[in-house]
Amino acid sequence: MTRLLRMPALGLLLLALAACGINTIPAKEEAAKAKWADVENQYQRRADLVPNLVATVKGFAAQEQEVLTAVTEARARASSVQLSAEDLSDPAKVARFQAAQDQLGQSLGRLLVTVERYPELKSSQNFLELQSQLEGTENRIAIARRDYNEAARAYNTEIRTFPSRITAQIVYGAQPLAYFEATAPNAAQAPQVAF
Repeated sequence: MTRLLRMPALGLLLLALAACGINTIPAKEEAAKAKWADVENQYQRRADLVPNLVATVKGFAAQEQEVLTAVTEARARASSVQLSAEDLSDPAKVARFQAAQDQLGQSLGRLLVTVERYPELKSSQNFLELQSQLEGTENRIAIARRDYNEAARAYNTEIRTFPSRITAQIVYGAQPLAYFEATAPNAAQAPQVAF
């Protein structure tokens, strides 16, 4: 008889645990970490393309050494700032990582402006292919950042809402994940274009 009473009690306990996010919280955290790995993968792809792009431009634009040096140095800085999945709940570390990546992006932008001065370089098949890959990578970075932000939002919402909030704090000691945010000054304003 006691055994028969334990079965419904066990069933109720399992139902209560399922309702408290005991499995949802780590699932959403792992999803956010997986999306973060996608962001890192795209940044690595960009870092791998930079030496090839610099080498291609260097052959045509020897006098633009300052821009090439800036791109190489920015790549080194961006590669040296590491951010693990465990650091995603520290907004300061995320901001440092993002700043290093933004600096590389700005250097690449200056390099592409420099290239405009060399029509023969712009028509080089190697350069066109590298430029296309770099543009595609920048788009992939934007998509990966958006996907990470969405996964972080889902996780942060889960750990802040009842009843999962209780489980998040008591069982996991969960901390909210930081979001990627626009870091460029006046990023919310449309640029002025004049011809």
